[in-house]
Amino acid sequence: MCGRFAQYTPVNDLMEEFEIDQNLSDTQGSFNIAPGSEISVIVFDGKKKLVKMKWGYIPSWLKDNTRPGMINARAEGINDKPYFRTSYKQRRCLIVADGFYEWKGSGKEKVPVYIKLKSGKPFALAGVYDFFTDSQGRKIGTCAIITTGANDLIKDIHNRMPVIIKKENHGIYLDAVSDEQLTLPFLSPYPPEEMELFEVSKDVNSPKNNSPELIKKIIKKD
Repeated sequence: MCGRFAQYTPVNDLMEEFEIDQNLSDTQGSFNIAPGSEISVIVFDGKKKLVKMKWGYIPSWLKDNTRPGMINARAEGINDKPYFRTSYKQRRCLIVADGFYEWKGSGKEKVPVYIKLKSGKPFALAGVYDFFTDSQGRKIGTCAIITTGANDLIKDIHNRMPVIIKKENHGIYLDAVSDEQLTLPFLSPYPPEEMELFEVSKDVNSPKNNSPELIKKIIKKD
């Protein structure tokens, strides 16, 4: 699964890296994004746009939109599951990330690890989104990260990982005109040889902490 991630690359760099046409997001970068946070998401409606959404998917048809939304959606059968089916067919998005966290067992405690691309570049997580109208009449966008089985790098820590969409597939994934069947093969584990992970500070355990120190590799002393 993916329950915490980082999104800190400056907007100007994101615009260039992901070939975004328009920035409509005013979210601030964070090294410790928790569920319920406002994040930057890429959508396509004829133009590729960076927009602000809340991490926690709430479908428009759900009567009770006051509860926390779903932060993850399983890739398996996502185009058939009633909760996500329409959004997967019509409202796919890319969630920008620089890395994400998992926790591995170490004796009686769990140790946080940070997982990123070896290239150091930001990447795009597969997502779905929808809008609901709150009690004050505001239109709120919400999203979920799609997860798949873990690759060989991560499987000893967790059996799931977020789906990373390769750059050459961004256009097809985002375009709602594309048959969703074309996008299903994209929902597979990312090549482990292109990724790395390492232990980081336990300060990441608290969403209140947010600094570059959270993604700094811990060097163990002999």
